[in-house]
Amino acid sequence: MSKKLEGNRQREYSGRVLPEQIGRIGREQRETWHSLRPVLDEEKLEEIEHTLALSLRSHVRVTLVLYGPLEQVKLSGFVTSIHTHSREFKLQWAEEWKWLLVDDIVEAYIV
Repeated sequence: MSKKLEGNRQREYSGRVLPEQIGRIGREQRETWHSLRPVLDEEKLEEIEHTLALSLRSHVRVTLVLYGPLEQVKLSGFVTSIHTHSREFKLQWAEEWKWLLVDDIVEAYIV
């Protein structure tokens, strides 16, 4: 065990995180993540949805910029399925695929 200085005294520190701390840490990260997520206007959302639908219908490659808590991620592939009720879609590239949320997209364009 290591010792941790707390105020003017030392206390033992086991390095373990208690379950209630995990919940608090996760909640704080989610709140920060949601507060930093860019808010897109209705026109931008419609443009993104139209681009996804075009990729699905016409089998054209789409490039997406996704919001991430640390940095934005760029993915490129073909939309192979869209679930409008859950606002998620399947993006496929090479032999891989991934289900993504429409609400995580910051930018979408056809290459």
